Amino acid sequence: MIPAKEELIKEVTFKTSRSGGKGGQNVNKVSSKVELIFNLQQSSFFTDEEKTLLNERLANRLDIEGNLHIVSQEDRSQLLNKQRTILKLTNLLTKSLQVQKKRKPTKIPKGVIEKRLNNKSITSSKKENRKKPGLD
Repeated sequence: MIPAKEELIKEVTFKTSRSGGKGGQNVNKVSSKVELIFNLQQSSFFTDEEKTLLNERLANRLDIEGNLHIVSQEDRSQLLNKQRTILKLTNLLTKSLQVQKKRKPTKIPKGVIEKRLNNKSITSSKKENRKKPGLD
């Protein structure tokens, strides 16, 4: 189960830096780019099974120390970017922890099979009737 935002904030660290893009002179003064760093192994919210599942599914997003980095620099406001990173983290964790149901293969109904065979025989008879009569 994913913890609430308030509890998550206690376990993450934020780094801010100057972001590029629009903003004019504001870009040169304000550190609005936010990077969220979350260590999966040190987290107290998840069980060992959940941690291994998260490590497998997020392996390409983790660094050497097992930290998950999420960056946001879309907004000009540092606060909005911070909220976006938290939202991205919760979405990422919920998607990674979801287990898909195993698909149960079903049989093809007899009516469907009969209908397909009837259609095949109808089209074959149509094509047979198009041929020129033989000299047998």
